[in-house]
Amino acid sequence: MAKKPTTATIMHPVVMDELFRQDHKDTLNRVCNLVSPEPFRDFSALTPHLPQIEVLLTSWGCPRIDEEFINQAPRLRLIAHLAGSVKGFIDDAVWRRGIQVVNAVAANAVPVAEYTVAAVLFANKKVFQLNQHYVRHRENRAPWTKEAPDVGNYNKIVGIVGASHVGRLVIDHLARFDIRLLLYDPFTTPLEARQLGAQKVGLTELLSQSDVVSLHAPLLDETRTMLDERELSLIRDGGTIINTARGGLINQRALERELVSGRLYAVLDTTDPEVLPPDNPLYELPNVFLTPHIAGSLGDETQRLTDYILQELERYQRGQLLKFQVKREHLVRLA
Repeated sequence: MAKKPTTATIMHPVVMDELFRQDHKDTLNRVCNLVSPEPFRDFSALTPHLPQIEVLLTSWGCPRIDEEFINQAPRLRLIAHLAGSVKGFIDDAVWRRGIQVVNAVAANAVPVAEYTVAAVLFANKKVFQLNQHYVRHRENRAPWTKEAPDVGNYNKIVGIVGASHVGRLVIDHLARFDIRLLLYDPFTTPLEARQLGAQKVGLTELLSQSDVVSLHAPLLDETRTMLDERELSLIRDGGTIINTARGGLINQRALERELVSGRLYAVLDTTDPEVLPPDNPLYELPNVFLTPHIAGSLGDETQRLTDYILQELERYQRGQLLKFQVKREHLVRLA
């Protein structure tokens, strides 16, 4: 039987209570030798154990892991982050030491992709608009082509901005439908795009051709307000923007002008700022569907994060290749 790595958990106790069922705890104890059954809140109590620690299981509430910490943990080989981005708390010293890092981004991508696919299908089916017509007039006006011109998903064009974990899942899901998929991603080749099930195009072409534009790019200096006044103007009249990524990808004022005019529709799970001021017009617009950043893991969906990371720990304990590794060279284009 493979040796169990000496492991410590560093996260807020509420996070552990939220994400770990009893069977998760049983699995953790089966594959790891925990120095404490309770998570550490900070590094002070963990310090005496650092010379023996091989694996750190981290999540929300973990302090920054810097060079000073690394120097006290000579046996550390793996940081398994039970959450998304690791850029905010892992120092470059981790990568220089050759410590492996895994996270649960792939797990969190699943519900975001599901939300997006539902939004795409509803947008093309004009569900949001026809709901309002039906509730207001309380009669069936079939075939509804006057109230919702160009209604339906057949042969629609959907543009995916960003071949991220979420973007790739969305493409995979939508490939099952009679929908043409365009992809804008500067790091993806045309061959890779075809293998995913989409056609690689420039951003201008994607915006001008798509019935629905869905954003899945990370928020970086070079992507901030990538959709500005000019880019938004390229989207065809009646088109829909879906944003489940970051509000800062769109110039908020330019977006509001387009939406107030009624020319475009939007499904927005993220905005800039994250919570709009109470008097913001988007709350009342009939062509805008707002949700409070719920596309990611909620409720029982958070259990998938734990499942994915525990599977990684099992692979590590058996000496197998890890599936959800974060590569240092990819950090520049990760959220």
